[in-house]
Amino acid sequence: MKPPVKIPIEKLTEEPYASVLCYPRSDPPVPENRISELKELGVTAVEFTGSGMAANMPVLGKGYSGVVIIAYAGGERRALKIRRTDSGREDLFHEAEMLQKANLAGVGPKFMAASKNFLLSQLVDGGLLTKWLENHKEKAAFQRAIGDILEQCRRLDEAGLDHGELSRASGHLLTDKTGKPFIVDFGAASVLRKAANVTSVCQHLFIGNGIVQRMVEEVSGKKDKSQIVSALRDYKKERSENHFEALLQACL
Repeated sequence: MKPPVKIPIEKLTEEPYASVLCYPRSDPPVPENRISELKELGVTAVEFTGSGMAANMPVLGKGYSGVVIIAYAGGERRALKIRRTDSGREDLFHEAEMLQKANLAGVGPKFMAASKNFLLSQLVDGGLLTKWLENHKEKAAFQRAIGDILEQCRRLDEAGLDHGELSRASGHLLTDKTGKPFIVDFGAASVLRKAANVTSVCQHLFIGNGIVQRMVEEVSGKKDKSQIVSALRDYKKERSENHFEALLQACL
């Protein structure tokens, strides 16, 4: 991994930084306009570090709608999502609204600020849940982390907010350095469809035969998938405390 590079935002018109700021294509006057947005958000500098790559620079993450790097605002390190110039989304205001709704349910990194092309939020200074699972084989720690994820998904269900991408959640589940999990990336979230977060994340973690399921089984042992499916069916019919507890028992 390349060493971190901290750059004041005034230098983001220079390459290769401009190509990250305006990924995947930087054309004048886009960098200058985006720097003005960053100033309005109170961002003074950014940091290029992480296991992802964009324009040959290290970043925290890169997806089909944005690139995530570290930003400095108010003297604190924050997560900064940058809207890709080729994104099908016109702005990041919807994602900002969904993140704020998730925060009201006690879920997601804390929202800080947003503009058309940027979303500033709490920095989860850790990594992907899958990476954490590789390095933490203690069953008790696993149960705490997965139980916390399921509880967060339940709160989203109760709030009527469907994340939309938890059936393929590997890139949307992070842990901080203490092992606390966070659900991130609410760009596809909606309050207009039926929330199915618990069902989606259980399918991702426990049902099927993919890499994630095998990693989970390595720590928790092989589970009776038919029992999990049955418990999920009961939970979907009635989202009661008893049915959720039965689901936790089946999973953990």
